[in-house]
Amino acid sequence: MKMMKTLLILAITTSTMMAQSTLPPPTIDVTGEGIVNVIPDEVTINIRVENTGENTKTLKQQNDATVNEVLKFLKKTGIDDKDVRTEYMNLSKNYDYNSKTYTFAANQSLSVKLRDMNKYEPVMKGLLDTGINRIDGVTFSSSNIEALESQARKKAVENAKMKAEEYASVLNQTVGKAVLISEFRNNSGPQPMMYKSAMMADSSSGGEQTISPGEMEIKTTVNVSFLLN
Repeated sequence: MKMMKTLLILAITTSTMMAQSTLPPPTIDVTGEGIVNVIPDEVTINIRVENTGENTKTLKQQNDATVNEVLKFLKKTGIDDKDVRTEYMNLSKNYDYNSKTYTFAANQSLSVKLRDMNKYEPVMKGLLDTGINRIDGVTFSSSNIEALESQARKKAVENAKMKAEEYASVLNQTVGKAVLISEFRNNSGPQPMMYKSAMMADSSSGGEQTISPGEMEIKTTVNVSFLLN
């Protein structure tokens, strides 16, 4: 009987020690945020050629003629072929219930990336002269995006570590090594911060500013788990 009690005690002790050894180590889980602001130095212009009518062949010829003028103009301006891209081509059929006839709309969209912001005004004026009839908008970007994203990541991890140390200090504990890091990055567009720049002024328009790139925000969020000592 005494032997049975001894074995039972040993079994309970061993089970308790094994359970304790399998418990996950204590951690502190925080979210860090890193933000880098930069003034964009590139702009992409999104343009479209659109014609409507009853003859699809004629519509295609009209679109092709305008797009050809656009491409010739851009080449003459010195825009690299890699910075001009066809985004989509579309032909839609529409029914007019009043005349009970069908008409067609042919669309072709192009994006033009300017790596020199000084070219914006002359390029925009030249594009309009080629016969395009739609401008779908402009998008600003940075030529140094990879380095900026790296800065944002480092800031995010530093921010996470700072938060973890603040929490741990209140508990009279210390932060150990990181055991898990996951990233979520969200790049927002230019923020509405106006600034005056000579490069955005066009002498032919009396020095008026026609666009304002504002600030571009590069934002990275990381989730980090630190060991809690």
